[in-house]
Amino acid sequence: MSKAFVLSCALVVALAGCGRNIGEQAIFGGGAGAVGSAVVGGDPVTGAAVGAGGNILFCQAYPERC
Repeated sequence: MSKAFVLSCALVVALAGCGRNIGEQAIFGGGAGAVGSAVVGGDPVTGAAVGAGGNILFCQAYPERC
């Protein structure tokens, strides 16, 4: 399985499950960010932080898309 495929699947899952509150949004985004970062050889902790922040910002800005 290619890294790009796994990363794409992780991003789709993250976008499909935004979370109903800020805590869930942070967990879902952080998990997707950590997995995505690990798949491409990056730092999972940094990926988790970026993913959590990004998902919270997106879901708060566009709640109708979550």
